[in-house]
Amino acid sequence: QVQLVESGGGLVQAGGSLKLSCAASGRTFSRYSMGWFRQAPGKEREFVAAISWIGGRTYYADSVKGRFTISRDNAKNTVYLQMNSLKPEDTGVYYCAADSSLYTTGLTPGEYDYWGQGTQVTVSS
Repeated sequence: QVQLVESGGGLVQAGGSLKLSCAASGRTFSRYSMGWFRQAPGKEREFVAAISWIGGRTYYADSVKGRFTISRDNAKNTVYLQMNSLKPEDTGVYYCAADSSLYTTGLTPGEYDYWGQGTQVTVSS
């Protein structure tokens, strides 16, 4: 069982930056691939970024590539999402998720086993 708590959301102007954090409970955090997803009002939840449990391989949605960076600190049971050059279309609730698969890193919501409660990110134009 993994419990996830996101923080770091807020209101920022276009072009600004935010860093999201996701703190995980449990001693096996290092064995989970971790992902960030977001959901805008009236839209489906979409993949943003993921980092594998072994090797720290990273994956990004095309819409955020070059602007967002996912990282993890296994000693602190925390995964981060650094968001730069933010755009109004980045607005939404950002969710952290944990994927227990040992062989793949999930890129879709259905592949994740545990979810945080979400943190709101609003980018004004």
